[in-house]
Amino acid sequence: MSETSPGRVALVSISGHTMLVPQLRRLRLEQAYSQVELARRAGVSRATVMKAEGGRQIRPVSVRRLAKALGVRPRILQVSQSSSS
Repeated sequence: MSETSPGRVALVSISGHTMLVPQLRRLRLEQAYSQVELARRAGVSRATVMKAEGGRQIRPVSVRRLAKALGVRPRILQVSQSSSS
């Protein structure tokens, strides 16, 4: 149901916020960024990176910033979610 390629970050949008599934951590580590470094490059807080890596919801603007810092397009990162209960 999700369309993620290896090395991509999967996103699920829920009520105006976006959840990044834990592949974000793998992608960050592949680029040898610490959470602090990724946060600095993206212009977000380390807490935002921690939330995203933990699968918690973050704002769409933060998703765009993280995607840019990681060199991926947000549209590619998005995973459509058909109705869930």
